Amino acid sequence: MSQSYQNDLDRFEQLVGLRFQDRSLLQEAMTHRSYVNEHAEPELVDNERLEFLGDSVLGFLTADMLYRRFPEMAEGELTRLRAALVRTETLAEVAQLCHVGETLRMGKGEEASGGRERPNNLCGAFEALVGALYLDQGLDATRAFVVPLLERQLELVLAEQLDKDARSLFQEWSQAHYNVTPVYRTVSETGPDHEKVFTVEVLVGSEVVGLGTGRSKQAAAQAAAQDALKRVQT
Repeated sequence: MSQSYQNDLDRFEQLVGLRFQDRSLLQEAMTHRSYVNEHAEPELVDNERLEFLGDSVLGFLTADMLYRRFPEMAEGELTRLRAALVRTETLAEVAQLCHVGETLRMGKGEEASGGRERPNNLCGAFEALVGALYLDQGLDATRAFVVPLLERQLELVLAEQLDKDARSLFQEWSQAHYNVTPVYRTVSETGPDHEKVFTVEVLVGSEVVGLGTGRSKQAAAQAAAQDALKRVQT
């Protein structure tokens, strides 16, 4: 690892208030697959395995936080809140707060195409960071780092009603205002099979009123509905 990147990691740790015992875990968490593809260095490992682990750790910590904070809330409501907190767009916002995009190593082509701001990259790197922290310092330290970030996002989710099914909300709006049911149409599918990104648009009649992306068609449709809701409410 170059001294320059060591300095970048030092700065990152200072900004987020972490200190890794095993710096290689942090380096791995902040390494996108495109960087590994462009650099023939045998010790390089991308962050996808850590992302896999961090996704599960994050899901547990989110469920645990919600269960303790809302002792009277029904399972269905807890599930909706958890889904809103761990969705790609929410975690991408958390990643930006943590300066993940500035620290993430990626290939030149990925960076040139806007990779540092791409929600999937930011979300994946944050999940990898959570996985790395869990391996480095255990669950309690990971909880201490993650929960304050989740609580901040939870307030936004509750304020903006993002925990509710955006498609259901937009359908209610569309039927109330135009007496029609929105139609969702897949615009594109990009990326390799294991990392597909779908783009979906939502139409009211013949007019496109929202656009969204996601790792599945369902997630992209939800994002499109959320985009449409924001447009009609402004």
